[in-house]
Amino acid sequence: MWAIWRREWNGFLNSLVAYIAMVVFLLITGLFIWVFPDYSILEFGYAQLDQLFVIGPWVLMFLVPAVTMRFFSEEKRSGTAELLFTRPVSTTGVVLGKFLAGWALVLFSVLPTLCYVAALYYLAEPVGNLDLGGIAGSYLGLILLGGVFAGIGTWASAVTEHPVVSFVLGVFLCFFMYAAFDSLRFLPLPNTALLVIEQLGIGAHFESMSKGVVDLRDLVYFASVAMFFLFWTRTVLDQRT
Repeated sequence: MWAIWRREWNGFLNSLVAYIAMVVFLLITGLFIWVFPDYSILEFGYAQLDQLFVIGPWVLMFLVPAVTMRFFSEEKRSGTAELLFTRPVSTTGVVLGKFLAGWALVLFSVLPTLCYVAALYYLAEPVGNLDLGGIAGSYLGLILLGGVFAGIGTWASAVTEHPVVSFVLGVFLCFFMYAAFDSLRFLPLPNTALLVIEQLGIGAHFESMSKGVVDLRDLVYFASVAMFFLFWTRTVLDQRT
């Protein structure tokens, strides 16, 4: 597993994928946080990073599938998939290695935004007047969200030989899991049913963690969804090999 992880991670670094992902994430979130007047912290004058955790999931929704779309689809197109699965590594190890490399890239992209926290810390009146608990919970939620997106993208790459199709499928499923269930709460259903439907989506759990409350149920949810897609990925690969 770790050999696969190193292979993928070194591939990111050697192809500048990791650096491009970090720059894109920093650039887009930075523009919304500091530049665009309708969102800028400097415009509103409040020492908070809500903009980062509103925009961040939408950026990752496109960024993560763009990174993971070649995990297995490119291996199939180039004919190296057979060679990959003849190595002394189980299918589970291959899937986990690629998934962890994608998730590490999410972490690599998100961590530099801590400079925003440092800047806001000194801009606050008085200095340090920040909701650090809420910010920490939001960062944890964003990283876990990226893990789920990496799991979805890994699965999308396993079901097709075309990277572009993998990207589109990954983006669609990330969007569906993040936003679609929240939209369904407007259906004419009993409140209990609507609450259950809302809890099936990522958005509700991410919003809960953004309040600084780390609930075990939210952690179990993120882990379960990621594991579901990884298990599904292994099943797809086992059927094709």
